Amino acid sequence: MPAIGENLRINGERLWDSLMEMAKIGPGIAGGNNRQTVTDEDSEGRHLFQNWCEAAGCTMGVDTMGNMFATRPGTDPGALPVYVGSHLDTQPTGGKYDGVLGVLSGLELIRTMNDLDIKTKHPIVVTNWTNEEGTRFAPAMLSSGVFAGLHTQDWAYDRADAEGRKFGDELKRIGWQGDEEVGARKMHAFFELHIEQGPILEAEGRDIGVVTHGQGLSWTQVTVIGKESHTGSTPMPMRKNAGLAMARILAAVDEIALFHAPHAVGAAGHIDVFPNSRNVIPGKAVFTVDFRSPELDVITDMEARLRTVGQKVADDMGLEISFEKVGGFDPVEFNEACVSAVRDAAERLGYSHMNLISGAGHDACWINRVAPTAMVMCPCVDGLSHNEAEEISPEWATAGTDVLLHAVLETAEITS
Repeated sequence: MPAIGENLRINGERLWDSLMEMAKIGPGIAGGNNRQTVTDEDSEGRHLFQNWCEAAGCTMGVDTMGNMFATRPGTDPGALPVYVGSHLDTQPTGGKYDGVLGVLSGLELIRTMNDLDIKTKHPIVVTNWTNEEGTRFAPAMLSSGVFAGLHTQDWAYDRADAEGRKFGDELKRIGWQGDEEVGARKMHAFFELHIEQGPILEAEGRDIGVVTHGQGLSWTQVTVIGKESHTGSTPMPMRKNAGLAMARILAAVDEIALFHAPHAVGAAGHIDVFPNSRNVIPGKAVFTVDFRSPELDVITDMEARLRTVGQKVADDMGLEISFEKVGGFDPVEFNEACVSAVRDAAERLGYSHMNLISGAGHDACWINRVAPTAMVMCPCVDGLSHNEAEEISPEWATAGTDVLLHAVLETAEITS
């Protein structure tokens, strides 16, 4: 197999131009994007991606979940493909790079290989996974989850958005319900480039994150029942304040996560207080605690501590409390050989790098269940993501894609 020289690099300017061109579709109101899954804007972005892929000599396949697969043939017809990609859908107030960088970096790999007339034993397939964000149709990573066998297609099709529209109906409406069976494709390996969505790489001054693990996640919905009463005329000792109980439990959530520092995290992002009136003591509070860790036993311990602390707070205050686990997945350990390919690529190219644990969910976390998988990460400014102010530099995008190129080519085996 010909050696992969350190002078082999992608065209960073072309990659950046592609990112900016895609960002014109579904513009946000503050410089980012609103290209939510299976909307007309999503369809327009898909058509642009397909046109680019076909112009680069790829053939496009689409499965019944709308996942897109652009294939560059290999020299061995019997060799399983090396897949690379991410997602084109965004949050309602999303940035221009989350997910999109991973898809268009895959396209840039194909374009670079064409420029240099590089052939590989294994085919290379660039993938756009449908509905990674899960913002319109929960849960996140929906279509890669069906591909990996975590969800049934019927269940996924039946997911509804806030207006009651079904995912399957909307996918068909925009014309991207393909005919391939979901999950029928077999993979030699899968690589995903993504912005970090956190501040570590920038703070450490590193070009590349070599992602070794993905954090596991646990969502527990907590409901506290007290008694609504007047804020002015109810004596303090006679109150049954569900809001106060929630505050005490959330303070404990912070302590529980810190107990398992440095990799465990915990917070509540979804909070409802009833009746949510200025002069009524809350009689009910419903909130979801999000615990994450790369270690399953740590997640289990945090869940148990939450229930113990929450029950004690409720008992001490004479309130009712209930707990319901409403979501979660186990931690992910990415494939050692694929991770090594990423690390070796960064070293070969002279990019500073460090091991990293992904704090967010990604399609790679599900695909890791059915194929050898690894992730590459590049920094983002101030760690900001899922925000229209999300920003990366052209140099970061280029470095991440250079590493992706080398890792993919090593895995796909250059023949000429």
